[in-house]
Amino acid sequence: MLRREFDTEDEARQMVWRFVQADGGAVDRRAIGTWSEFDGQDDRPGSTVAPMRPGEIVVAVEQVRALIDEQFPEWSDLPIVPQPLNGTDNALFRLGDSLTARLPRARWAVDQVATDATWLPRLAPHLPVRVPVPIAVGRPGGDYPWPWTVVPWLDGRNPEAGQDLVDVAVDLAGFVRAMMAIDPMGGPVKEGIQRGVPLVQRDELTRRSITELGDRIDGRAVTAAWDEAMAADEWPGPPVWLHGDLLAGNLLVDRGRLTGVIDFGGLGRGDPAVEVRPGWSLFDARARAAYREALGFDEATWVRGWAWMLSGSLYWLADLWDSISEDDREDTIRYIDYIVRHRHD
Repeated sequence: MLRREFDTEDEARQMVWRFVQADGGAVDRRAIGTWSEFDGQDDRPGSTVAPMRPGEIVVAVEQVRALIDEQFPEWSDLPIVPQPLNGTDNALFRLGDSLTARLPRARWAVDQVATDATWLPRLAPHLPVRVPVPIAVGRPGGDYPWPWTVVPWLDGRNPEAGQDLVDVAVDLAGFVRAMMAIDPMGGPVKEGIQRGVPLVQRDELTRRSITELGDRIDGRAVTAAWDEAMAADEWPGPPVWLHGDLLAGNLLVDRGRLTGVIDFGGLGRGDPAVEVRPGWSLFDARARAAYREALGFDEATWVRGWAWMLSGSLYWLADLWDSISEDDREDTIRYIDYIVRHRHD
């Protein structure tokens, strides 16, 4: 178990790897590195999903109870309540009134244990809303194979499309601007095709996805939109801090204002255009306009922003066409069409 801030991410990463080795090497070391092809995040507009990818596991209350009893006996008397699955990375369990146990459900999510423990304590003091700074890091135990964390329980509810979210949009823009303003501190820079790399690094993947989808989408219109995005100027500054996954499920609101941001699995430094995402996945036209104005992004950054949403959705749809439901397919096709038709609004 661990209850301290790490000096470097490498130190945290080595701690995670030591846990793995001590547990008999239950996790491939590649799980502690960067997953370059699939970033472990669901690129749909937003949904609650069940296990669907090879390697994901189901985590039971009984496993969490055994881990807590063995590693954090001071919390053994607290009730454990499983939370609805929201995404593919972690299983969440409310621990008493004020804590949350957060357990990776797949190897690709293990890296976030070290990232959260390293960087969230350093970023949190500079942010306008609460974030889940780890209180403790647990080790593998019993039949659970990976390190895990205990974080504060943050009150609030997720915003929903169709609500008046103008104030939330302005608050969220303030969060994004605050992240961008934080000193780099040597934080991890996005690479490969991860969200936040120069958009051109997604070009081959995106065009391949368009080809694979064929006449299931309006390929001509989608290609024209992507060509437009490829002509936009790149981010001119140094890489800045990004959340990288600002879905509704990762935002907490109370009485119409943003109160917390959770799940920093996409954390890193790169092109802030990826933070445009809620403008297309959550906000209506009025809130999107307020978000855009409060962000202060130039036209090229806004274009790259909707292009990131387009690329992610195309890749997700092409990659998982045979694995997802007909409703998911139709919803994602409609989302792609919406971005293409409204990108100049």
